[in-house]
Amino acid sequence: MYKIAVIGKQSDVLGFMALGFRVETVSDAAGAASRLKALAASREYAVIFVAEDFAAELEPEIRRYTDDLIPAVVPIPTSGADGGYGMNAISEAVIRAVGADIK
Repeated sequence: MYKIAVIGKQSDVLGFMALGFRVETVSDAAGAASRLKALAASREYAVIFVAEDFAAELEPEIRRYTDDLIPAVVPIPTSGADGGYGMNAISEAVIRAVGADIK
């Protein structure tokens, strides 16, 4: 059975532990990139959420997984970010999956 992981700053991702997700706390984009590569390489995770704070800097790395079935790497909005990048990424994913924007 596949798992779900979340990568981000402790204050943004700690709550995901209550949902049973693997939480990887990092303090910078380099740490986030390292954790993303390791989690993806393990092939244990179907979904890897990346906090928006780091997702914009990791866009080339995230794009590498766009066409792969597993893992799905999904940027998520965080409290410290403006919400633009994470929300746009989620909207694009919905459009690809459903074929239309369902706002």
